[in-house]
Amino acid sequence: MSTFSTDCTLCPRLAGFLQEVKAKHPAYFAKPVPSFGDPQARLLVVGLAPGMHGANATGRPFTGDHAGILLYKTLFATGFASQAESLSADDGLWLPDCRITNAVRCLPPGNKPVGAEVNTCNPFLAEELAGLSAGAVVLTLGGIAHKAVIKALGLRQADYPFGHALEHGLDNQLTVLSSYHCSRYNTQTRRLTDDMFLAVFKRARQLLDKQANPR
Repeated sequence: MSTFSTDCTLCPRLAGFLQEVKAKHPAYFAKPVPSFGDPQARLLVVGLAPGMHGANATGRPFTGDHAGILLYKTLFATGFASQAESLSADDGLWLPDCRITNAVRCLPPGNKPVGAEVNTCNPFLAEELAGLSAGAVVLTLGGIAHKAVIKALGLRQADYPFGHALEHGLDNQLTVLSSYHCSRYNTQTRRLTDDMFLAVFKRARQLLDKQANPR
């Protein structure tokens, strides 16, 4: 089993790009970004990749960028975050019963990883998924993250399509929920509204509560 390291350089294009970014922004984290949250979490949120001035700068997923504004506000509203804003990696925020990771751990040029990079990073995602307990919920943000999760679970893509608010119950007792990504583009074009996003996380909470209290 692969073990994630912030020293990973398996993808030459991404490793080289991070070196360029670090030279331009010496104060930035500019390394592969580790997962964040409760190691025993029953909710795993999977995004695409670190943003240039967000996780790539702060070293914490969705911290410091536009997408994180809606994500952490929604996590707080559904009881998965201790505060509604994620300002920096040392702001005291914690995630009860929730963990956040990305399909690709390094900042990609243009925010667009290539397929080979998603595949190279997939064992790290598989490791995260293998640590989940029965009854856990995996919430994928966007089509690439969703496909990466299905691949990491060793399942056929055609059997588990992506779509906003789609829900797939798996034989290993995991549930995969999907949502449009909370990117600036999706929220500004209203492809994804705050209420749409909140509804998906409320569903995740409902599933976990039902698992804890089946009667």
